[in-house]
Amino acid sequence: MEKRRCLIIGSGPAGYTAGIYTGRADLKPLLYEGEQPGGQLTITTEIENFPGYPEGIGGMEMMEDLKKQAVRFGCDVRTGYIKEIDLGSRPFHAKDDHGGEIEAETVIIATGASAKWIGLESEKQFYGAGVSACATCDGYFYKNQTVAVVGGGDTACEEANYLSTLCSKVYLVHRRDELRASKAMQHRVLTNPKIEMCWNSRISRILGTEMDGVTGIELEDTKTGTKSEREVTGVFVAIGHQPNTAFLAGQVELDAQGYIKVNNPSSATSVPGVFAAGDVCDPNYRQAIVAAGKGCVAAMDVERFLQSN
Repeated sequence: MEKRRCLIIGSGPAGYTAGIYTGRADLKPLLYEGEQPGGQLTITTEIENFPGYPEGIGGMEMMEDLKKQAVRFGCDVRTGYIKEIDLGSRPFHAKDDHGGEIEAETVIIATGASAKWIGLESEKQFYGAGVSACATCDGYFYKNQTVAVVGGGDTACEEANYLSTLCSKVYLVHRRDELRASKAMQHRVLTNPKIEMCWNSRISRILGTEMDGVTGIELEDTKTGTKSEREVTGVFVAIGHQPNTAFLAGQVELDAQGYIKVNNPSSATSVPGVFAAGDVCDPNYRQAIVAAGKGCVAAMDVERFLQSN
């Protein structure tokens, strides 16, 4: 049984930043990178809105920089993931995917949230080449172009409205004949001259080439099955995110969407000694800079907790 003062579950901006801060605090943290080392940003081609990179930076490169910085300060970064954990009493007990067992005085959960996808092969083919799940992250690259947003809730409407400030035209594709968003958000969308509704529609195929990326979408009428095409250069999927909390087996308090509840402004969860940071506890912002900041908060909370317990 390996004993640690702090176990960090997950990487990405939140996990690696927590590793940097707990490492500098001489807590000798152990960090498991998870099934997707570096998180979702590793499949983002270019990041232009993270402070300190005036020319932008690739997602993979940024995560490698954060990882190196964490290692420099003594964070033990390991590949693999925590498959089960017992948070019933301190110290906490965890098992990794290789059968290793860890006893930890504190835990930081930074496992993120995964975007829900339509489920098309063409969607996978063009991810990062015209297909995105974050308008705030990638909308800038589509200035004065025509794009499509998929969804009918508040998130989809927010993304469509945001993109309309950058793009020449936005198709909002929804499988029903009315939106699920709040009335105020519906009004903003339906009165926006740059947004065209595609009612009773679903994307059956994303069109494009390896050289050009996305060039259009094939729509299928959900009532008649009739198909038609629209020319777009970007497709933004906004049908929600799924927080990666299944391995916790309900041991910490979650909200109705499955995100970990934290005692804001701290990162403390419902279990003393367990903290959360990043998208796993953030259904609203989902930005790298926010996640990094929360990783710092979690690390400082851990240090204070250990000093007083």
